[in-house]
Amino acid sequence: MTTSVTPLGTVDLPTVGSGPYALAVGPDGHLWCTLVTSGRIARLTPTTGRVEEFALDSSDCGPTLVTAGPDGALWFTRYRDHRIGRITVDGETRSYALPGGAGGPYGIAAGPDDALWFTLTNTDRIGRIDTDGKVREYPLPCEGGFPSFLTVGPDGALWFTLNQANAIGRITVSGGVRLHPLPTPGAAPVGLAVGPDGSLWFAEIGAGRIGRLTTGRAGVEIAEFALPEADCRPHAVAVAPDGTCWFTEWGTGRIGSVTPDGKVTEHPLASPDREPHGLAFGPDGTLYVAEESGGISRWEVHRAA
Repeated sequence: MTTSVTPLGTVDLPTVGSGPYALAVGPDGHLWCTLVTSGRIARLTPTTGRVEEFALDSSDCGPTLVTAGPDGALWFTRYRDHRIGRITVDGETRSYALPGGAGGPYGIAAGPDDALWFTLTNTDRIGRIDTDGKVREYPLPCEGGFPSFLTVGPDGALWFTLNQANAIGRITVSGGVRLHPLPTPGAAPVGLAVGPDGSLWFAEIGAGRIGRLTTGRAGVEIAEFALPEADCRPHAVAVAPDGTCWFTEWGTGRIGSVTPDGKVTEHPLASPDREPHGLAFGPDGTLYVAEESGGISRWEVHRAA
């Protein structure tokens, strides 16, 4: 299996230098994007390319990762002012303070228990907030691990990357935690997403690799796929319906893919300094890429045997 893409252009944002960072599809079928530099949330209409921006209550709150919540709203982490944000599809916003102080919330995902789960990079904790704003935090069995991205696994648990502990972690909705060390020293895992077959794909920003974790009767198995340039700094991942893992290369200004059988391809952005971070597939299969030093680029993905 091989993959290729055709660039469909870049959507410019109303606020220049706003810093598009992460993307998620909302329950309304729109693409929602955090604007980390300007403290805003953007909504992109796929059918028209129209972009609207919604200002948050602090321009310096640092909205980072975003996910669709169980209540029909979008939830996001505010990394700089250590809050969890919420925005309705109509653009109404609010935020919730966290009890642990300067925790540095980053990754976020809707759990199977109708709550939002998030990572706290500065305090080695995983947090849970229900839709009424009640927060609980769970300590991790490591120090300085820097928990980063987080997603729901096929087993109903929350899985997360530990960037500085060089491991992939798992936490149940009751708080049970287990860590799985990576085979490559200094891999520094970040982006994490689940595939249609239940495998977990992740980016190793420190080693220039994409990893895949699978579970089965033999336990946890980890495979790693080296990218052409070790210093390309892969950051976020998104998995297509065919099981191909797509990723951003923050250091070299490219996007790439790894097929389930390990075939790696790369595709340059409009320029190498676009700083791609988050990416997501739209409802029609178009791939959207948030370029922190640019806009939101659109790509038609082709699959060939």
